[in-house]
Amino acid sequence: MHANQTTLENLYLAFSQLDADGMAACYADSARFEDEAFSLRGKHEVAGMWRMLCSATLTGNRADWRLTWRDVQADAQTGQTHWEAYYRFSATKRLVHNIVDANFTFDDEGRILTHHDRFNFWRWSWKALGMPGLVLGWSPMFRKQVRKQARANLDRFLAKNTALEAA
Repeated sequence: MHANQTTLENLYLAFSQLDADGMAACYADSARFEDEAFSLRGKHEVAGMWRMLCSATLTGNRADWRLTWRDVQADAQTGQTHWEAYYRFSATKRLVHNIVDANFTFDDEGRILTHHDRFNFWRWSWKALGMPGLVLGWSPMFRKQVRKQARANLDRFLAKNTALEAA
């Protein structure tokens, strides 16, 4: 097994345990993350997103949380995996099963440099948001609004937690 495959196994093991610090340790300082909701630059933002998501699950909906992953492959430059998350979306309290394919690149130290998650946004929005997601989830305007809200939530989380760390 290539060391970068171990990095991915460590990432998803930490994620399954909602261990955001363990996840953060897998990323390079200049990491980039992309999915349907986020476009993040730097380990501070990427780790902050995982901390926000893990915190929301730990404080509100831990009993509903489950993560599975498979098909983990990696070499010196790239990697990929398939993962599925089962959780209760905090904003609506709706149960979600999200099916994700992820692609990665690595730095020379075996840390994740780029992470790109792909999933069916319409399916996710239907499960997470109910009727609005079912009716509007296909719309680029709706996707843009979801991204804007996700970014605002992350900015608030980072500001609050940076203030707490500084205190």
